[in-house]
Amino acid sequence: MIGKEIRIERIMDRNTGRAVIIPMDHGFSMGQIDGLLDMTKVITDVSEGGANAIVLHKGMVKRGHRRHGRDIGLFVHLSGSTSLNPDPNDKVLVCTVEEAIALGADGVSIHINLGAPNESKMLETGAKIVRDCNRWGMPLLVMIYPRGKGIDPASPQTIGQCVRVAEELGADMIKTSYPGNAEAFARITKACSVPVFVAGGEKISDLESLELIRDSVAAGGAGVCMGRNAFQRNDTRAFVHALCRVVHNKVDPKKALEQPQ
Repeated sequence: MIGKEIRIERIMDRNTGRAVIIPMDHGFSMGQIDGLLDMTKVITDVSEGGANAIVLHKGMVKRGHRRHGRDIGLFVHLSGSTSLNPDPNDKVLVCTVEEAIALGADGVSIHINLGAPNESKMLETGAKIVRDCNRWGMPLLVMIYPRGKGIDPASPQTIGQCVRVAEELGADMIKTSYPGNAEAFARITKACSVPVFVAGGEKISDLESLELIRDSVAAGGAGVCMGRNAFQRNDTRAFVHALCRVVHNKVDPKKALEQPQ
C-alpha cells in the first residue's frame, strides 16, 4: 500500500528505520498534568529536539499546529478512557480514521489492554480500525499491554503475547512494555515482522531512560514511544535531543546527555 509507505516515511527515519515518538494523549486520562499545560511549547520543544512524531487526541491537533519551526509527524489517537472510570483499562473509540485523515494525520493509534475485563470489545474495535486503515492507506500504531487481575505486566511471555496479538490483528507498528532485559526483548522483536517500540514507562532518571532505550534498540527495537519521561523533564528539548542520538546514532547515553544541541 503506497499510501501507508509514504506516510510511514513521515513518522520514521528513512535511514535508520527507527523513530522517537512522543505520546501526548495523557491529558484525556489524567487531566491537566505537568508538561502538557502549554501544548504549543511542549510540541515545539520535542520537535526542535528532533523527535519524529507526536501522538495527540483529535481536539488537540488544532492547538498543537504551530505554523512555524521544524515539522513533526502526527499520530491521532483513536481510543481513550479516564482515570475516573471504575475500569480505566477499558479503552473505547473516541475518534475515527476518517476524522484523523481530515485533521492531517500521518498515522493513527489505538490502545488495547489484554487481560482487562473488556478485552474482547477492544479487540473487536481494533479489527474495525485495521480494516479502515487498510482502506485509506493509514499507518496504525497499536499500543498494547498486559493489564488485568493476576497478570504480571512485566512478564516476557505476556508481553510477547501482546506483540503477537497486535501483529496478527494487522498493526503496522507496535508499542508495548519493556520486559526488563535485552535478551527477553530480543526474542520478542525477532519473532515479530513489524517494528516494535518500547514504552517510556514510569518516571526514571535521564540516564536510566536512555540506557533502557539503548538496550531495547540493541535488541532489535524500532525506537521508543516516550511520554512523561520526555515531556516532564526539566529540559525537554535537550533530553529529546539526547534520546534521538541514542535511537538513531546509537550514541552512548552518557555522551548523548553531554552533547549540546
